[in-house]
Amino acid sequence: MSITEPKIKDALQSVIDPMLDADIVTYRIYAGAEVLGSEVLVKLEIPTPAYPQTARRELEKRVVEKVKALGASKVTVVAKVVTAYQPAPSDKAILKGPKNVIAVAAGKGGVGKSTVAVNLALALSHHGAKVGLLDADVFGPSIPTMLGAPQVPPQASADSRIVPAIHHGLQVISVGFFVDKQEAVVWRGPMVHRLLQQFLGDVDWGELDYLICDLPPGTGDVQLSLSQLIPIAGAVMVTTPQEISIIDVVKGIAMFEKVEIPILGIVENMSYYVCPSCGHHDEIFSHGGGKRLAQEIGAQFFGEIPIDTRIRFGGDAGVPVVVAAPDSENAKRFLDLAVAVATKVARNVLSKPKRSPRLAVIK
Repeated sequence: MSITEPKIKDALQSVIDPMLDADIVTYRIYAGAEVLGSEVLVKLEIPTPAYPQTARRELEKRVVEKVKALGASKVTVVAKVVTAYQPAPSDKAILKGPKNVIAVAAGKGGVGKSTVAVNLALALSHHGAKVGLLDADVFGPSIPTMLGAPQVPPQASADSRIVPAIHHGLQVISVGFFVDKQEAVVWRGPMVHRLLQQFLGDVDWGELDYLICDLPPGTGDVQLSLSQLIPIAGAVMVTTPQEISIIDVVKGIAMFEKVEIPILGIVENMSYYVCPSCGHHDEIFSHGGGKRLAQEIGAQFFGEIPIDTRIRFGGDAGVPVVVAAPDSENAKRFLDLAVAVATKVARNVLSKPKRSPRLAVIK
């Protein structure tokens, strides 16, 4: 019995992607096959650069087993990364270049949202993704401090567009680059909206897999403006375990639901403290509130980030922990967070039909 491409495709419908938990045909991981006698070449499209090598090897193994069961004498799998994304509808096409916009948000200040945003962006970059970081916290821009002096400062291009600064391989834009550190930003909503329009439409971001947006705390003008201007792949909610933080996160989630931005998951920051001298484990801000909230609302729980002076020092010194100590336990937590977030974004995109970029969403 001869092997044909339709038979291969049919057989691979039973192959489950180890990261996406769905079959590779429905989720468009399978990208075709070439048959030469009894030898088969199978093409796969990996939907995110943050796809672990162990998972890729397992996926290739499953594909080879299925195709060999059809009678193939040799099966070669060629996999390339094609970052999954939904093209922007025409009414939200102001942003050129970035494929997926990921918001990092919190219901209240002081929970380490910017620390998570910075290290998430650096972790995605560590996995091989092209990443930008937009400091959308107009009134309290902390990203320039947390990333230190840029390797390349922001500048103007020949066509008068803004070229982002380069920090540790990230393309970064922040209002903090353009105002004095001692100067307070006192703007009304329309001015904030115009600034965001400029940061989205007049910045030469280039081709990016992910643009991480560090949002201000709460549910204000920035969140509403971004939801109106661009499609957002989803929001990562950051909380501490204590009840007062959880209450505010619930409000933030309700706001995102109203503007139809999916919640990717919840991160519990400052989850606990381990004494470096004696190893004593102390739950300073209680424990488990983030995980409990995720279970209550049916969201993914991305994990716990402990209180660690090295994380704090890295942010203050401009060398975040993912860069300063990439082999440390806390850096690995952020690297795992990046895999989980990127996988969730890919799953959300691939579970929906492809959308033409020329079609606007009619509401």
